[in-house]
Amino acid sequence: MIIANDLRKNFGDFKAVKGVSLSVEPGEVLALLGPNGAGKTTTIRMLASILKPSGGTATVGGFDVVRQAREVRHAVGLLTEFPGLYHRMKSLEYLLFFGRLQGMHDQACVERATRLLQQFGLWEAREKRIDGYSKGMKQKLALIRAMIHDPNILYLDEPTTAMDPHSARTVRDAIDGLRSNQRAIILCTHNLPEAETLADRIAVVHNGGILIQGTIAELSQQLMGEPLWEIRLARPRPDLVAKIDDLVTVERAGGDWLQYRTSEAAAINPALLGRLIELGAPVVAISEVSRSLEDVYLTIVGQTHRERVGGAVEASGELAVVGNQA
Repeated sequence: MIIANDLRKNFGDFKAVKGVSLSVEPGEVLALLGPNGAGKTTTIRMLASILKPSGGTATVGGFDVVRQAREVRHAVGLLTEFPGLYHRMKSLEYLLFFGRLQGMHDQACVERATRLLQQFGLWEAREKRIDGYSKGMKQKLALIRAMIHDPNILYLDEPTTAMDPHSARTVRDAIDGLRSNQRAIILCTHNLPEAETLADRIAVVHNGGILIQGTIAELSQQLMGEPLWEIRLARPRPDLVAKIDDLVTVERAGGDWLQYRTSEAAAINPALLGRLIELGAPVVAISEVSRSLEDVYLTIVGQTHRERVGGAVEASGELAVVGNQA
């Protein structure tokens, strides 16, 4: 539903986006991660036909973002990080205004607005002017505005910012429900647990381009090596490491636990467990150590930082010194 090929955007001499290529299938959530200024928001604005690309191509819902910009803007729902709200309006008239802009009939718009206001806990505040809403309430109203015309494609930039935990959960549940309706969603967020919960795939944007993309499992395998396993014991057995080194290489160990890596768990773990039983080791549990999106992201950022520092040092003729120090 969303296809971008070598998408670029320049502002004068500044290259904000340097060649983004991505795709999002129906029913899929893609999370765009990256530091501030990486080019995420500019990419979203091009995919929403708000900004015209300087180069490359993109189609959204089958429409070209340049030649069919009006159709693209009708096909998508966009929540920006800092949504502009008309504070003197009340929520229903505000949503009716935007529904009309999307070509909705008044009755259908009011019915959908009513359902969404009830779903997001704003129905009781419908008679209040928007300037009396809290930050979280305003964010939820902005999300409803993006959803008012029931678009098949959603771009959500920091959708749960300024929300309390209960409201953020309501929004995350709504996003998850939208995916089940065969929508394509791009989620920009700094909330890594949120991205881990909602996203099918991750794309890390840095310096105007996509560094790496894939599922969390794929990125974890690619960046962090073989899966890490842990054995927990009922009491300390520091002698075990030397007695199982022909089966696994222990990476870390404490008195009553040890960790090792293997991608052949189906063969290695039963053999290892059998050995531990023979040795009389009081095994409590054997489990794979979960690797979070935060672990993967920080690994990517760390690699990028080292490459940047290395490049700067190489340019200054000091690479050998850094290498010797390492």
